[in-house]
This record gives sequence, structure tokens and C-alpha cells, in this order.
Amino acid sequence: MAVRQIRTALLILALVILAGTTGYMLIEGWAFLESFYMTIISITTTGFAEVRPLSPAGRLFTVGVIIAGFSTIAYIGGRAAQLLIESRIFWRRRVNRKIGELQGHYIVCGFGRLGKQIAEELHALNQPFVVIEKDPARIDDIAAAGYLFINGDATQDEVLQTAGIDRAAGLIAVLPSDADNVFATLSAKVLNPRVFVVSRAIEDGTEIKLMRAGADRIVNPYEIGASRMVHMLVRPAVVDFMDIVYHKKGVDLHLEEIAVNENSPLIHKSLAESSIRQTLNIIIVAIFRQDGRFIYNPTSTEKILPGDRLIAIGASDSLASLANLCAQGEK
Repeated sequence: MAVRQIRTALLILALVILAGTTGYMLIEGWAFLESFYMTIISITTTGFAEVRPLSPAGRLFTVGVIIAGFSTIAYIGGRAAQLLIESRIFWRRRVNRKIGELQGHYIVCGFGRLGKQIAEELHALNQPFVVIEKDPARIDDIAAAGYLFINGDATQDEVLQTAGIDRAAGLIAVLPSDADNVFATLSAKVLNPRVFVVSRAIEDGTEIKLMRAGADRIVNPYEIGASRMVHMLVRPAVVDFMDIVYHKKGVDLHLEEIAVNENSPLIHKSLAESSIRQTLNIIIVAIFRQDGRFIYNPTSTEKILPGDRLIAIGASDSLASLANLCAQGEK
């Protein structure tokens, strides 16, 4: 509707300019360029001097040109502002609708340097996620990247609810301060006790507070950075291999965690009977049992049980096939 109104107003403005130019040519006897110039400076109320002294009729005509032209321009500006506001409202509703449709997604609280990197990693892994950021200066960067986002405070319950905390599989808290991360963790766990929370800790003593708030994993970037640098120094080949399986070297070799559904055809079969190694060329590095047991380098006679999480290494297509096999029968 607003677009049609703007088009109509632009047509009227063009007619005003044409009528003004023609009027000056007839009333004052000016040339086309002089008449056109006088019409433009009159409509825009620029305030430049008259091309030539005007006759009384010319001055009355100029008043009419100013009123008609300025009114039309003001109308166009109002409709353009309306169109901009409506488009933003429509876009925001569309984003909120997409967020409302998410299931088993991840929530990234904070879009600083670390939050931005986390979002890039999740995007590269094709994982659904939504970013919560309250700094307006960073919102444009999030929108430009094409990520779903909410401009709000991640420590507030209503903001987490808008992000779908009740349906989320996990939350990552990388807010500017440890206090905010503690509050975001606590709020998330209160709203959804089952959500898996990973939180950043910077200051000493914050880990204990985050654990009490319910964080499932706590990360200190400085400790991780120091550990990685040391391993690069003393075990460079190991670090290079881990970079490969974590999708950083352009090689189709990945390490994945795959949950086994209780109705999967693999249930109660041994690894040898499942033929995972033979048919998919996948190595099962470890098995996490539902009761918390961890089986490293399982033998070929180890059976696959409901609720197991298989730690597997192999090519992406093979891992996708295994994931589909493990999920068969899932409702």
C-alpha cells in the first residue's frame, strides 16, 4: 500500500515540476533551463536567489509551486518512513516466527569476539541457533551474518523465553562479565533444567559459582589457550590431527558424537555384528553408556545399548549414514 502511495506521489511531484517549468516559461517568458531551475529551488525551498526579478503574477505562481511541491515531498517522506517502519516490523516478526519454530537448537548469549567465533562454528556445523545480544552496535553485524538474533539482555527470563529456552538443547554463556554469565546460567536452568549449559569463566572463583548455578561445563579461555599452545609446542602432530577431525584442515575426516535411539536396529548388537567398521569405514573410538560409564577403545564384542552415545571417527557421509541408522525408529 505504502509503495503504491509513494509511486503516486512521485508522479504528482513530476507533474508539479513540469507544470512549474511550463508556468515560468509562459508567465515570465524564460528559457526552459531557467524555468526548470527556478521550479526546483522553489520546491526544495533551497533559498537561492531568483533567476530574474519576478512579476506579481510570477510571485503568486511561485507561492503555488512551493506549496504544491513541498507538500508532495513531505508526503513522500512520511510514506517512506512508514514503509521503512513496516518493513522492519515485518522482518522482526518473520525472525521471531523462525525462532518460534526452532526445536533442539542452541542459544548463544553474547556476540563479542568469542561469541562471534562460536556462532561461526555452529553455522559451519549446520546447527540451529539464536544469538542474544543487548549491545545495539553489534546487532548490525549479527544481521549481516544472517543469524537469528534477539536484541535483549540474556539474564532476563523473558528474553530467554523468547529465544525458546524451553525447547533448546543447549546454551552458551559468553557475556562480558562473569556475573552476567552466572545469572544467565541460573535463569536458563530455572526455566529449563534439562538444557545443557556451557559457560565462560574469567576470574578465579567463578567456576564454583557457575557450578552452583547449574552450568554443565565451564570454560576458561585463558587456560584452554595456554594448554593448546603448550601442546602445539610439545605435541604438534597431535594438535594437527585434532584440527583435522574438528573440521579445520579441509580434510573429510570428522569426530562426532552420535546418540543411539532405543528402537535403532543396532540395539543389542555387538560392534562386529553391526558391521559399522566394514560397511561404513567408521572407527568407534569410545562409547558413553547411559549410566555414565565410559568405554574407551571398545572391543568388537562390545554391545550397543539404548541411550549409548558413540564417539565415532570417519568421513562426513559415513557419519551421516551412521547417525541415520542410530536414529531409526525415533518418534
